[in-house]
Amino acid sequence: MNTLKTKRIHSIDLLRGSVMIIMALDHTRQYFHADAFLYDPQNLEKTTVFIFFTRWITHFCAPIFVLLAGSSAFLSGQQKTKKDMAVFLVKRGLWLVFLELTVVNFAWFLNIHFSFFLLGIIWVFGVCMICLSGLIFLSRKVILFIGLLLVCAHNSLDKIHFPQNNFMGFLWGIIHEEKLISTRHIQIFIAYPVMPWIGVMAIGYCLGGIFTKEFDAKKRKRILFICGFTSLILFIILRTINVYGDLFAWTSQSSAMFSFLSFINFSKFPPSLDFLLVTEGIAFIFLALTENISNGFTKFISVYGRVPLFYYLTHLYLIHGIAILAAMYLGYPRSIITSLTTVVTLVPCLRGYGFNLGVVYGIWIFVVLALYPFCKMYDRYKTSHKDKWWLSYL
Repeated sequence: MNTLKTKRIHSIDLLRGSVMIIMALDHTRQYFHADAFLYDPQNLEKTTVFIFFTRWITHFCAPIFVLLAGSSAFLSGQQKTKKDMAVFLVKRGLWLVFLELTVVNFAWFLNIHFSFFLLGIIWVFGVCMICLSGLIFLSRKVILFIGLLLVCAHNSLDKIHFPQNNFMGFLWGIIHEEKLISTRHIQIFIAYPVMPWIGVMAIGYCLGGIFTKEFDAKKRKRILFICGFTSLILFIILRTINVYGDLFAWTSQSSAMFSFLSFINFSKFPPSLDFLLVTEGIAFIFLALTENISNGFTKFISVYGRVPLFYYLTHLYLIHGIAILAAMYLGYPRSIITSLTTVVTLVPCLRGYGFNLGVVYGIWIFVVLALYPFCKMYDRYKTSHKDKWWLSYL
């Protein structure tokens, strides 16, 4: 039996599991923190250091998900022809887009009328996989060049806008700009424009090449360290120059701490070059440091990384279910919870609803621990039923 088919890369599972756990913190904050419905946690005029970092740490989730999805695509592609791999990527991509528009959107809003659609992380996964299905026929050097070009150059388009509520505005929103499109019957909020994310997945696909069993472990570690520290140094240079790399320049604030917060307060929608240099740079270093670490704690975290889609879907429904109970506890009707979205500017200020950050962190820990046995059982099922083709889509 081919080793690549059975052996998993523990550092990848550990990194993915870590960010899956962190992701739940952000979603818990969005549904339970009292201030989440009043202002953006990165608004330096209103936020606190603790609230800022509670949001900031979760920035690592999406870019690492997309990067590792590209790496996983490369590794799984070692068992298939390019044609078979391309067909799989298209099918899985379309499946993920369908899930985003149905199962995921219902998890967020519990709206059976589906009058509001959020094009979020699962949507962008799907679109990137469809695009990757074409890129894999190119050489890895060309794929890497395209990936780096999309990641490094997309901020040059930041000043181009199509504010109209029409097809061109919708198309530009899909490509590059966070946008709300409204029609008579539905609203579509494009939170994840695809251009830079396609670049991230392409880079991740090329990264997968250093995780094959034939690749020298010491060389892999050296490459990861070089990529990681180079990314962070480049971020510091670009951010210090303060001319290119992010939608918003950093500014001096009333204190040294808040000036530092401004320095690291980069744009995620779309993900700026500065944003990706920091998040992916730290991801590279994490992978280099954890390849040979294995203990009870890392195995616990890795469980979440081995069943990411299962965990993502179940954690959304669990958090939303608890939020309904919380709303009822505070005297709100159950229907009020269907208006809670991830977009602060699109919901009314629900003054009086919500809890302090201590409660938020407590609910977050409960959600993560409550889902562990289910993730563990599903992981065992997947491991012992590799012959079931449909499991590769979940």
